[in-house]
Amino acid sequence: MSFFIFKIIFTSLLIVIITEISKFNVKIGSILTAMPITTLLVIFWLYFEKVQNNEISEYTKNTLYFILPTIPFFIIFPFLISRCGFFLSVSLSLLITVILVIFTNYVVKSYNG
Repeated sequence: MSFFIFKIIFTSLLIVIITEISKFNVKIGSILTAMPITTLLVIFWLYFEKVQNNEISEYTKNTLYFILPTIPFFIIFPFLISRCGFFLSVSLSLLITVILVIFTNYVVKSYNG
C-alpha cells in the first residue's frame, strides 16, 4: 500500500511541476510534456512491481500504436481554440481522438488476431 501511495504522490508531483514550469516557460513545459515521461513512469512502476518483461514489452508496443491516433488532437485543438473557445475545442478534439483510437484499436485487433 505504501508503494501505491508513493506512486500517486510522485506522479502527481511530476505533473504539478511540469504545469508550474509551463506557466513560466511554455516551450520547456511543452518539451517536458512531449517526452515519454508517463510511459517511462509506467514502465518503471511495472518493473518494480515484478510484472513480466513480455507484458512490459506488450505495453510499450501498444503505447506506440495508440500514440498515432492522438497526434491529430495537437493539430486540431490549436486551430479550434481561437474559433470555438476552450471547452468546445477540447470536446471536439477529444471526440475526434476517441474515434481515431477506436479505429486504431479495430486495425490493431484485425492484424493481431
